[in-house]
Amino acid sequence: MDAAITPMMQKHYPVLLKEIISIISPQYGGTFIDCTFGQGGYTKKILEFDNTKVIALDRDPESKKVALKLTEKFENRFKFKNIKFSQLKNLKLKNENIKGIIFDLGYSYTQIKDPDKGLSFDTVGKLNMQLGLNSFSAEDVINKLDQKELEKIFRYFADEKEGKYIAKNIVKERIKKKIDTQTLVKIIDISKRRKNFRVNNSTKTFQALRMFVNNEISELIYGLINATKILKKDGVLAVVTFHSLEDKIVKYFLKSLSENKSISRYTPVTQQCENLFKLTKKKPISPSYKELNENPSSRSAKLRFAIKKSDFFDFETDIEDQFKKLIEIENFGKKL
Repeated sequence: MDAAITPMMQKHYPVLLKEIISIISPQYGGTFIDCTFGQGGYTKKILEFDNTKVIALDRDPESKKVALKLTEKFENRFKFKNIKFSQLKNLKLKNENIKGIIFDLGYSYTQIKDPDKGLSFDTVGKLNMQLGLNSFSAEDVINKLDQKELEKIFRYFADEKEGKYIAKNIVKERIKKKIDTQTLVKIIDISKRRKNFRVNNSTKTFQALRMFVNNEISELIYGLINATKILKKDGVLAVVTFHSLEDKIVKYFLKSLSENKSISRYTPVTQQCENLFKLTKKKPISPSYKELNENPSSRSAKLRFAIKKSDFFDFETDIEDQFKKLIEIENFGKKL
């Protein structure tokens, strides 16, 4: 994933902000859920409209610092929860008119550059990659999982075609000593037979590890399911992705619930509609040339959104079966 800020300016840059605001229409009021609060870019913009409320979530405890300032300024219109977005169903929303739910799946520049998080291959020291509320680190993954498991993580989560050789050399090296970030980078460089001088050799392996450590596949799948359940009729579900695997999951989920009959078969026939979502755009929205010039890190961002057609919450989706293999690979982490 790419950082969602301008590297040169080293400040937070909410990707596709103008497009998001246009889609969710906060000028008409309502409650919005910002599932990836971060530095608060989307939330701050929404709160500029007087009749809005925002419930913000973030698994990263560092986000509490930004949230505290907004809580003081918008005491009755802003709430923050330090939880994963897969836990959306645990929110008490009985009296809330949820008009929009936003996911921005990118990492912020502050997260990437935080040496304690160890997300970047430029970091010196311990492998970590935990965004918050984790049960294991990248160090645990690299030093404890077997060769076949590591190979599958690299191949399925980042399409690393040389994952077999990287996994083999990791297992060889860790017999001598515990592997840290820079040791892993060296192992990857040695293992890569086909060099790509435009992209760092470690990019795909580090992407795969970040996704695995943070359970990003199941988090996204259950986040989408639970967001759809609590969204009200005519509410908007909007998701910004930064790599092809995320986009594939989001695309499948939105498309399947807009093209196939998705209301539960147990709902009375007289109350059923053909599908749950309406897609006004089948293709994703990409950043404008202006945004790309201001923030090159947004180049891989894709925005997909859908409008909920009814207030039914007991819908059916086969997304778990569709991505069952990836969830099974994530389950390797249960032994750590």
